[in-house]
Amino acid sequence: MARISIKDVRLEFQLFRDKGLRFKEWLINFLTFKRNENVIKFDVLSGINLEFNVGDRAAIFGLNGAGKTTLMKLIAGIYHPTEGSVEVEGRLTPLLETGTGFNPELTGRENIIMNGAFFGQSRKKMEPLIENIIEFSGLREFIDSPIKYYSTGMVSRLAFTIATNIDPEILIVDEVFAAGDHEFIGRASAKMKSLFDESKIVLFVSHSVDLCRELCNRGVWISKGIVRMDGDIGEVVEAYLHSGEHLGQTESKAAV
Repeated sequence: MARISIKDVRLEFQLFRDKGLRFKEWLINFLTFKRNENVIKFDVLSGINLEFNVGDRAAIFGLNGAGKTTLMKLIAGIYHPTEGSVEVEGRLTPLLETGTGFNPELTGRENIIMNGAFFGQSRKKMEPLIENIIEFSGLREFIDSPIKYYSTGMVSRLAFTIATNIDPEILIVDEVFAAGDHEFIGRASAKMKSLFDESKIVLFVSHSVDLCRELCNRGVWISKGIVRMDGDIGEVVEAYLHSGEHLGQTESKAAV
């Protein structure tokens, strides 16, 4: 059984006008029961109601800052909603920020085991996968070096290979091919399409509407923290393109 249920979710972020005064002012206001005027609160997501079931290959798209990545982090349990609920049933593999769960002081080999634990896999389950991960990533020459010496592309390759060697029921992919060399991206794309076929639910965040149409059967258009449209991928993409929203990018208040 695999299912994601998001009900009446609102997520609030806080920004501080003067970050240098953040802790001191917060402490004084806390002790004196004074309202903190230095804090700006705003909703990153509001009124989100979505349900994903077996067979859904859902593309999540919208402008930078719309709330796509934030929504994926809510589903992955990295953020918790200010209001509402997020329920996930099934083994979840999130391909989000490059190197999430890595320790830069440990070697690539050691991080394979540790990152496996991030995905809920024991050392016993990860050890038989190590050789395949090293081979596919193309990092054999560097695998016993601390990853703090790896380039961004190398870390991306290792993170992708670890995640895609774990059999997911629910797969979350957020612009995973943003870094990496052309040859690796070719192999990774083939691997990703295979995972799309094998996973019960896929959530795919991308700015490429062509790729969304190719890989997905459902579209979720997010704009300014709300779900603007949810339905058949072809219909949602057409509405998004017809709106003209994709023609411009706006600056966001925070990385969302």
